[in-house]
Amino acid sequence: MSFMSVDNLHKRYGGTSVFTDINLSVAQGEFVTLLGPSGCGKSTLLRCIAGLTAVDSGSILLAGQNITAQSPQQRGIGMVFQSYALFPNMTVEQNAAFGLRMQKVNSTERRQRVAEVLKLVELDSFAGRYPHQLSGGQSQRVALARSLVTRPRLLLLDEPLSALDARIRRHLREQIRAIQQELGLTTLFVTHDQEEALTLSDRIVLMNKGQIVQSGDAQSLYTAPVDAFAAGFIGNYNLLDAASASRLLGRPASGQLAIRPEAIGLVPDAEGQAQILGHSLLGNVIRYRVEAQGVTLRVDVLNRAASDLYADGTRVRLLIDPAALREVA
Repeated sequence: MSFMSVDNLHKRYGGTSVFTDINLSVAQGEFVTLLGPSGCGKSTLLRCIAGLTAVDSGSILLAGQNITAQSPQQRGIGMVFQSYALFPNMTVEQNAAFGLRMQKVNSTERRQRVAEVLKLVELDSFAGRYPHQLSGGQSQRVALARSLVTRPRLLLLDEPLSALDARIRRHLREQIRAIQQELGLTTLFVTHDQEEALTLSDRIVLMNKGQIVQSGDAQSLYTAPVDAFAAGFIGNYNLLDAASASRLLGRPASGQLAIRPEAIGLVPDAEGQAQILGHSLLGNVIRYRVEAQGVTLRVDVLNRAASDLYADGTRVRLLIDPAALREVA
């Protein structure tokens, strides 16, 4: 049974429809990520659930209660934004306690709950500092603590890590996931970063142009995209039309095919029909651009040693796993 559900939700700004007939359900304790390009409607959907944006039609249910017409304060939802929105004249402790003061929680309980949540986000030793004395990652953890301290029924995270550098972003997303699992907190997370979605989520909801394209766990979305958009957005698939696929595979192909870059092997071969056009170093992966039968492909190979690098212009033979080929609409 779903803990939170969105039923036939519709939102329009003037003459522009943001999304139409959106249906989504989230189980209690589940971590669900809304993934998609900018402008696909994922942040607007989150704001509608939070009560910050009114819906035109449809309903939002939380724990069996229709909250569509409730104010944000009545919904029991915590939300963390991309911007930290901390009060500059308040300490970390005071910022974290803000929601409890609004709820008129007594000072003894307030101090206890703030101390607990600051320890949870590893900021207990920073309680007396002000926002200007914090790093970006620390500020984002204060914003998270401020939401957690009110013990929300549902936690909404709107691209909270996008302003941070890669190392801090990785560390903080691990923290968020650990805290979510420890508290059993039902969470809806918005991002356009596929790596964040794949590593954090129990389930990913892929959106495009105001529609839910595909929903499932990370493995199913990565290995079995339902259409060309899903294949292009997750995993950097090579998308081949029927004519290109037929030339490359040496057999007829009836429709568009997709294949992941890491599902193609390279073997140096002076008589090979493929040639390396160029390459990019992506840390632990080398991404080659390879031309074969008039088709240009991306091929990802583990960066084991500098001596394994194939020079541009090298002739190679391609090893394509037929099981990795996916027909996409």
